[in-house]
Order: sequence, then C-alpha cells, then structure tokens
Amino acid sequence: MPLNVAIQMDHVRTIDIAGDSTFVMGLEAQKRGHTLYHYEPGQLFMRDGRIMAEAQPMELRRENGNHFSLGETRLINLASDADVVLMRQDPPFDMSYITATHLLEHVHPKTLVVNDPAEVRNAPEKLYVTHFAEFMPPTLIATDRKQILSFRDEHKDIIVKPLFGNGGAGVFHITPGDENLNALLEMFTQMYREPIIVQAYLKDVRQGDKRIILIDGEIAGATNRVPAAGEARSNMHVGGRAEKSMLTDRERDICAALGPELKKRGLIFVGIDVIGGYMTEINVTSPTGLQEINRFDDVCLEAQIWDAIETRL
Repeated sequence: MPLNVAIQMDHVRTIDIAGDSTFVMGLEAQKRGHTLYHYEPGQLFMRDGRIMAEAQPMELRRENGNHFSLGETRLINLASDADVVLMRQDPPFDMSYITATHLLEHVHPKTLVVNDPAEVRNAPEKLYVTHFAEFMPPTLIATDRKQILSFRDEHKDIIVKPLFGNGGAGVFHITPGDENLNALLEMFTQMYREPIIVQAYLKDVRQGDKRIILIDGEIAGATNRVPAAGEARSNMHVGGRAEKSMLTDRERDICAALGPELKKRGLIFVGIDVIGGYMTEINVTSPTGLQEINRFDDVCLEAQIWDAIETRL
C-alpha cells in the first residue's frame, strides 16, 4: 500500500548525495510508490493539540546538482496526513531536538515515527551506551575537575569530549605530556552546563572506528572509518576514510547484547561505534553509513529498513 512519508530533516539542498543515508532512504521509499514530504525541524509545530508541519512534496533523484524537486508548501497534520515520519535531522541533541521528540510523541505510534521519539529522547548517544558498561573503555562522566584530573593521572592518555556533541566536534586527544587540559576544562565550563565525558585513549583508533548498522535489532553491516594522518577523529567529514570491514566475535557479542533492547524500544535504525573491541557510542538520532556499506557489501540496507517499517505498519 502506498504510504505518505514525512521526512523531518535539514534542508535537502545541503546533503551530499554520495554519502547521505536519508537520501537513499527517500529514494527507496519512492521506488516502493510512497509519497515524500519534506520539512525542516523549525516547520514543525503544535496548534490546538494538533501536530502540524509546513511541508513540501518532494521528489529525489541521483543527479549531482539536480537531486531534488520540491512542490508548493502545504500544512499537513502528521496524525492524519502522514503514515510515517522519518526523524532525520542532524544533532546536536539539544533542547530543540528534545522538544521535537515531545511533539512527535503525540502522533506516534498511530503515525509511525522512526526512530520512536520517546526512546530517542531517552537514549542520548554517549549516555545510553553506559547501560552496556561491560563493552565500554574506561569512562568518566563528570563536572568535578578533581575527578577529571584523577582519571587522567590513572590513564595518562585520554579523550575529552562534550557529552551531547556530535560529528567529532569538540573532541580532544590529551596526551600524557599535554599541558592544555586545565585550559580546555575552563573552555568547556564556559561553553557547556552539562558534565563532560572523558575516556581512556584507544590506540586502535589508528586502525579505524567501526560503524555497525543494526536494523530492528539485527546486524545489517559494518564499515571501518580510518582517521586521516594527524587526526584523532575518524568522522568522514573531517577526513576519515571508509573501508570494507568484517565483524569480529567480540563485535557480534556486543550486537547480541544490544539487539533485543533496541528492538524493544522501537529503535529501528541504529549505528554503533566500536574501536578495538570497545563500544563508544550508540547512535539513534540520525545514524549514517548506509551508502558506504552498500558499496562495499553490494547490499541495499535502506530496503531492509523499509521492510522493517512496513512490517511494523
């Protein structure tokens, strides 16, 4: 049955069609005969108890410089005019993001929101992972400077990053001889009210930070993201290089522990990050990696996502 699919995303003109996961999810929806609507987070609102969006009909195509067409803006009621909402805007996971989950919670599950907005709100990437501490590297979440300095004394080589950051922003590698930690903590205190996260530096990051995709709790594929020379971050937009990857027994154990919980929470599309056998994040807001895995493994992960969505419906 054809579906009306509303995609809540950053503007479609800004995406890289060679790597964007939302783009291929939209293409697959079109292939199945579904109708797409595009709106940005700021176009979502509640009026008199109704969750509305100023949306535009959208068509996508894999043509560089001509990858989308948008129709005239119209008001749609997400409870009655949409069958599925894909919540796909990029973080940061801030109060604006959290507010959007509260609004979308009013229409879910009558209109299926992917991922479940309440569970997205309850599973921030760097906090939800702490429920699986046996798979994590040594980790401290704290505001107290004494605790942070003590952690550094113990582990020497550390990574410091904001608790609700994204895309590698604000991630610092502090080596044993680095004298900048105090200045860095002062800067973090001025920029963030939340605690910060400090972890033991994993030297295996030089061999790559593996992104594993789980669809409805099941392993779907993986790619290894290798950081550029002189860079501690493996994110693709800061120069990371994607490589074909197979899963280790340890990584399969991690996925086996996570899978049932993800499925139970309605987290259909999830990406986890693993370095040297240690899980560092569980990405539930707007996971990426579909196109890289598709190319390396000759698969179509977006089709698997839509199979899971249609099964739910």
